[in-house]
Amino acid sequence: MTAISSRPTPAAVSEGVVGAVPEGVVDAVPEGVVGVVSEDVADAVLGVARRAKVASRALATATRATKDAALRALADALVAATPEIVAANAEDLERGRAQGTSAGLLDRLALTPERIEAIAAALRELAALPDPVGEVVRGSTLPNGLRLRQVRVPMGVVGMIYEARPNVTVDAAGLALKSGNAVILRGGSAAARSNEVIVGVLSRALVAQGLPGDAIASIDAYGRGGAVALMHARGLVDLLVPRGGADLIRTVVRESTVPVVETGTGNCHVYVDASADPAMALPILLNSKTQRTGVCNAAETLLVHADAAAAFLPGALTALAAAGVLVHGDARTAELAPAGVQVVPATDDDWAREYLALELAVGVVEDLDAAIEHIRRWTSGHTESIVTSDLASSERFVAELDSAVVMVNASTRFTDGGQFGLGAEIGISTQKLHARGPMGLGELTTTKWIVQGEGQIRA
Repeated sequence: MTAISSRPTPAAVSEGVVGAVPEGVVDAVPEGVVGVVSEDVADAVLGVARRAKVASRALATATRATKDAALRALADALVAATPEIVAANAEDLERGRAQGTSAGLLDRLALTPERIEAIAAALRELAALPDPVGEVVRGSTLPNGLRLRQVRVPMGVVGMIYEARPNVTVDAAGLALKSGNAVILRGGSAAARSNEVIVGVLSRALVAQGLPGDAIASIDAYGRGGAVALMHARGLVDLLVPRGGADLIRTVVRESTVPVVETGTGNCHVYVDASADPAMALPILLNSKTQRTGVCNAAETLLVHADAAAAFLPGALTALAAAGVLVHGDARTAELAPAGVQVVPATDDDWAREYLALELAVGVVEDLDAAIEHIRRWTSGHTESIVTSDLASSERFVAELDSAVVMVNASTRFTDGGQFGLGAEIGISTQKLHARGPMGLGELTTTKWIVQGEGQIRA
């Protein structure tokens, strides 16, 4: 094995690649750390990728009826395997607790019979959605008689590098199948046993439906080096989607030679405007923060207009405290806190932080301009929500903030592929190229031009 500090070339993968190596939640690697990939690991991952590439060709030509039947079979197989999956997940949870994994991340990791049924239901919902493959994006007939069509086609092989979310294993497999893609999964050590069982269940179900089992593959067995090899499998992997913490995403974006769609962390904001109805604002705030804390669309910052602060904040802080939320507040928030409600002084780190826990940064702003400026400075570009009765305020908020999703009078928790009617999602993109916001079926396709002529030649 060798070690170098520069980015490896695609050809180097089979010779022993190095690079910064993302891992699961417990052992995420900081920026700049360089690891080594053995030739055996690189060759093994390239072998998985080659088999996935072959499998992707079969999926690309599969009919919608074939893919939908397979999705329903995958759902049935997951439900049938619930005891086995829950037992494997219990091993992951026990190991996570022993390693000090936070409550929010353990919640992301946990699978129950009810959650497995919900995951299976999402696969059945995918089967009911239109097939994006073959959709005509646009078309025309040129003056010379050539007939042009731009149509959606599968990406080919999609790679996923993600953390302690075994539900993502199923979501990615289902979305890839429906959109005609093969998928290679790197789920991290925190969910290793859960993902091992789930991938086995899904792969066997595919084979039973007459489709290649290699269309759903895992490289978890190859550890951190496997993730690096996947990041450099350019020419075999067509798209790579990192999903997880900021360190993991930055590492994958920086180190990959495979094209990457960047999914972002969720420093999401709720802004309560001067005209907001407190009876509307409080449920939106509580739902955004407490409905499920360990997810990227949970609110991490509350901003309140100065004119609404005295009427709204005391009750809101009391309700947050009753829900177990620790508030990191500015001086005005602390002044308005009722007796017995703790407010920890907020720092710049608090305004920038994705807590993924029962903690919230709270600040009072002078006006809408100040709210917009604060969000622009600290947001991760995921989701922002305004609660207001003023149309002009809502229009300015929507127009002047450039996050992937901007909401008016609604919980940030709705930023989700399933909630948007896209079926499951493979991630929430905070970049601006190709895909933005929840990534559903359409975002897992590209396009090609089909040109039909009758002997035309170019002059």
